[in-house]
Amino acid sequence: MKITVLNIAYHRNGIAGMPFHAVVFRDAGEEASVKIGVLFEHSHHCAVLDIAKLADCDVEFGSNSWRGDVYEPHLRKAAAKFEKARAEGVAQ
Repeated sequence: MKITVLNIAYHRNGIAGMPFHAVVFRDAGEEASVKIGVLFEHSHHCAVLDIAKLADCDVEFGSNSWRGDVYEPHLRKAAAKFEKARAEGVAQ
């Protein structure tokens, strides 16, 4: 699978929520579109949604649901790269 990261940010999620990375990316292949991945610290805690479908208020399972387990390794790699650059003070 090939993804192209368009934007990435780290969110504290308030003072009591679980922090997460939000990754906007474009994927290739049959279901190619711009998606957002929400990636929490623990493995297997990943949600992926199509942004255009979100704009149409579509959050239905089966319509705007994507295999987080398929995207997760690629998103975690992008988050690690982002964190490394952030620690080194390098702008993304």
